[in-house]
Amino acid sequence: MRRLLYVPVIHDEVDIGSAGPALQQQSCLLAEERGWAKHQERAKQFWENISAYLGSFASGGLNVYQDGLPAGGEIGKRIVAEAANRGSKNYQVVQELLDRGAELCQTEDPALLLQEHRNLSALVNPREPGKADFDPEEYQTRRDQLTEARDKFIAGTIGATLAEGESGILFIGAYHRVARYLAADISVEEVKDPETVQAYLDCLFLGRDQERLQELCQYLVSPIVPPAS
Repeated sequence: MRRLLYVPVIHDEVDIGSAGPALQQQSCLLAEERGWAKHQERAKQFWENISAYLGSFASGGLNVYQDGLPAGGEIGKRIVAEAANRGSKNYQVVQELLDRGAELCQTEDPALLLQEHRNLSALVNPREPGKADFDPEEYQTRRDQLTEARDKFIAGTIGATLAEGESGILFIGAYHRVARYLAADISVEEVKDPETVQAYLDCLFLGRDQERLQELCQYLVSPIVPPAS
């Protein structure tokens, strides 16, 4: 049996790259300034809890798979180190694991990531000179297609690189559903429930149910309890 820890990621500006500042501005408007500040505090606590939980694991021999990572080896390590130094909480946790002996694995198809970046750019800069008018439905369809293609590729990569008896950890955006495409002999342990994290983000940006949002906030920042053995 192979084992995979599954960590749903809450992205920040640093993770997204050049589109980050524009997306953060849009997110701030959707969540309203006060709500966005509180979200950033909750995200910080979320990652502190993830770090504390993973600190109890022996990292030697652990395969690390990271959302958006197109390379492993030394190139991948440089990508992680640079993002961690820029302040990405996600990448700082990954760096902690690597410092303790974990193995970084190429996770994504660079060609799919390039297509994702182009699609995201259409959302962030919908009226760039020389570009066709932005079509929200077309963007949504393309985003869903790319997410599915990426999820299948990531699942295939994990299946090909995680050997019998080995353990790995996947850091992946909350809207992804990689687990449904994994091989049947890979046991998945969700560090936080992806659907609940997604529900929190949906409620933050799109909902007006403050009572439900508070329930989801409590889950998001709660300490992680190891599963019963």
